[in-house]
Amino acid sequence: MQPFDAQPKPLDDGSGDDDTGGPAGAAGGEGQGDDERLLAALLDGMEAGLVAFDGAGVVTHWNAEAARILGWTAADAIGRHGLAGWAARASDAAETEERLRRVMDSRGRQVHEFALLTKDGHRVLVRAQSAAVPGAGGRPAGVYCAFSAVHAQIDLERSLALSEALFADASWGVVLIDADLRPAVVNPRAAAMLKTGPDEVLGRPLGNLLTRGVEELENALQHVLAEGPPPATADLWVALSADPEGKRRCWRCGFVRLGSPLGEEPVPLGVGWLFIDITRQKTAETEGAQIRFRYQQLHRADRAAAESGTALEAAALHMDYALAGFADHVLLDVADDAERLVRVAATPAGEPGPSELSRDAADNGIPVGYSATHPAVQALERVGTVRTSCAATDPAQSAEASHMDAWAAARRWPPGTAHGLVTVLRSRGRTVGALTFLRGPGRRLFDRADAAYAEDVAARVAMALDLARLAGER
Repeated sequence: MQPFDAQPKPLDDGSGDDDTGGPAGAAGGEGQGDDERLLAALLDGMEAGLVAFDGAGVVTHWNAEAARILGWTAADAIGRHGLAGWAARASDAAETEERLRRVMDSRGRQVHEFALLTKDGHRVLVRAQSAAVPGAGGRPAGVYCAFSAVHAQIDLERSLALSEALFADASWGVVLIDADLRPAVVNPRAAAMLKTGPDEVLGRPLGNLLTRGVEELENALQHVLAEGPPPATADLWVALSADPEGKRRCWRCGFVRLGSPLGEEPVPLGVGWLFIDITRQKTAETEGAQIRFRYQQLHRADRAAAESGTALEAAALHMDYALAGFADHVLLDVADDAERLVRVAATPAGEPGPSELSRDAADNGIPVGYSATHPAVQALERVGTVRTSCAATDPAQSAEASHMDAWAAARRWPPGTAHGLVTVLRSRGRTVGALTFLRGPGRRLFDRADAAYAEDVAARVAMALDLARLAGER
């Protein structure tokens, strides 16, 4: 290798000439020729343009990328003195060459930008790294300059800056998942959302981090590895292993397949998983949709009740419309003169179906026989709403199922009942009965929003019962 000769020698440009003549061939023979051909291949394979000058400012090296960027071939460039008049305008060349001369007297690499000229006369702004090349005795013998178009360099720097920002300051959690579906890099935000440290997550199976939603997440990751990222984000409900309460969270997830840019056909290196917690937003959307549906049901019930033949049928219609998506069973008890509760309507205890009126029971006036601590009796005493649930609500074990059935039987509710909500029926300042909604173990407990909805339904049922009383229907 003879990088900076006072008499410049071009690199092998692939023309096929045997590189055995001249000083290199005489001094080193075939081995040195192989070295020069290897050097030429390495320089031509660089992703940056490279130009080198000797101590007198004569171009000694010019690689293929420099020829691609500027259009000047190695034959055009090697042997020229400086850049003025061909690779740079005279007004630009003086400053550029002065910068390169200063590089020879300094240590390390220097980065600067300057304008070069293409063969067809267009100016190109390049960003270059320059460094001195030591000669015999350690004194600078020349300078090399590796350059690329500014826009390409800026794209690279932006990519690097984006990567660093995502893993440092991003408001989204970012996790790099390897091909074995294990976290390889985790940013601080993701570690906080997973309730663990960044280093503790690395290499662990996703099943050790999540108790719910792990199958959906792994399916999405495998799809991205095989087919590419989905066209839109996905909302996944998950629960964390590190959360003792096991609360469900909704994460909005985006996925990016990672491939090596060095291969002709990039092989997936993993998946970039980006996610953000939208539990509050999703809960608000769900609650909003639920409220809209429920009050649409109330509106439909009002219109259907207006067309019913009797006030008792109108009360049953209100009950049936309220059941949709809300409860499994509903019971209607009216209060007699002694404020004892008499059953007048209920849904079937077996298969789901519309409410059935029990006019005979109402006429006979036989009380249901609730105990003094029954939720319906408590609702009448408090003139409000009472919610209750069975302690054991998992029917997978027979002992728990039998306990739940016994709990329901003691309250005269259908078998399989796990949650109950009883609200009082009031009309014209009088208590006219109690309305009971029941849920099985597959549903959640009744909450305050459920109680508010039940009270709205109860107000309509109470009006219908009061009208039935005035009309002499009971």
